[in-house]
Amino acid sequence: MSLTDVWVSFPYLIMVGGTLVLMIGVSIVRTHAIALGLTLLTLVFALAALDIGWDHIPAEGYVLFSITRMTGIQVFFNVLFLLGAIVTALFAYSYFDSRAKRCEEFYILLLTATTGAMVLAAATHFASFILGLEILSISLYAMIAYPRDARHPLEAAAKYLVLSAVASTAILMGMALIYAATGTMAFAEINQAAAGGEQSYYLLGQALICVGIAFKLSLVPFHMWTPDVYQGAPAVVTGYVATVSKGAVIAMLVRYVHANDMLSHDGVFYAVAFVAVASMIVGNLLALMQTNLKRLLAYSSIAHLGYLLVAVLVVQTARPELVMETVLIYVVAYFAITLAAFGLVSLTTEAAADETEFLESYTGLFWRNPLLASVLTAVALALAGIPLTVGFIAKFYVFASGVEGAAWALVWALVIGSAIGIYYYLRIVYTLVKEVKPGTVAMAQSSTTGTVAVTVLGIAIVVLGVYPTPLIDAVRTIVQNSGF
Repeated sequence: MSLTDVWVSFPYLIMVGGTLVLMIGVSIVRTHAIALGLTLLTLVFALAALDIGWDHIPAEGYVLFSITRMTGIQVFFNVLFLLGAIVTALFAYSYFDSRAKRCEEFYILLLTATTGAMVLAAATHFASFILGLEILSISLYAMIAYPRDARHPLEAAAKYLVLSAVASTAILMGMALIYAATGTMAFAEINQAAAGGEQSYYLLGQALICVGIAFKLSLVPFHMWTPDVYQGAPAVVTGYVATVSKGAVIAMLVRYVHANDMLSHDGVFYAVAFVAVASMIVGNLLALMQTNLKRLLAYSSIAHLGYLLVAVLVVQTARPELVMETVLIYVVAYFAITLAAFGLVSLTTEAAADETEFLESYTGLFWRNPLLASVLTAVALALAGIPLTVGFIAKFYVFASGVEGAAWALVWALVIGSAIGIYYYLRIVYTLVKEVKPGTVAMAQSSTTGTVAVTVLGIAIVVLGVYPTPLIDAVRTIVQNSGF
């Protein structure tokens, strides 16, 4: 193991070591504050190690242990995962402090899930693909069930466990078929080896992997678990599932698609395109009928991942640099908006321990808590893609990628889906400024850490929409100086 191997793998070593320290620490002293402190310390040190390790990664990337490869793009994704975990930990402290007697184990699961996401983003081989995916997924099963004495989280965890296991099984079967057809499990070697192999095995294997990934990303028609799990899981965990979990799969998918050129097969391309169009239209149409804010955000996330697939689909026809730039900017915007949305759900709660989920509970929130209402307004406008928010910048990039790739059907689906979405996003804003009704239950929770985190995210949503140049320049520099 060379010195460069050590520097590049240092963030992963810190995450594993920090998890072990946290396990030992909470076994000695079960204190919520200490668990949070050790978690934040681990995540911050891992961020610092990523910055140091970045200097040792060449432009073409660095192969680590033969099954992963680190480039500037993977470092960028890992930074997002760590920041998402930090925000989740801050929300979780106030959320679980009043809801669970013992919740230190949650932070152990948070660290292991984030480690799995980091491995998945760097995968170049089926072994690292399934390893990262299962470390992430198994941690999420237990995270969704917190607090363990509540019925709805347990029900959501059971649903996620069963359906996620089905998705993982499909992916494993797909890997087996591709290996049988090609004799290799490395992403970059699959397409070349498939030319002289059994095409039926290869295409069926690719189809099963696509089905499994569609389950993980909750794309239509594999989306039915999403609203139930989003509604049943604690809001802070839902935000993590919607961002870090799906962001890791997106990071892996972009590399997988580019490495083995699987979209060059017309059948695969049209199948994925159908899934993208269906997700954009069906997700928005189903969101129109929702009165529960968490279910509305669930269907909205289905539509937004459909938008993101537009950029992935044009990787063969548009400039690869524009495609990767689009994916990174969209993921940044999606992370900020979604974490803010579910953070607000966790902060605007009833005096009791139940979450405030229904839109009518937020009636007149602007007149009772202008700060949180302003952030929720920014979230709704950003999700709708209204100018002067980062959501507009993200959708503009997707539109530009679709136009350059001449994917006109996908562009029209993007326009129609966005038009449908404007209605229910503006309905949220209208609810916030309506006259307060007697018996309205939403009230602000006294949480300094959560309020600060939500406020920072709300400011970022607006600032990056008004002045996106620093983000665009940073992403462009990373893409130009990094391979896939």
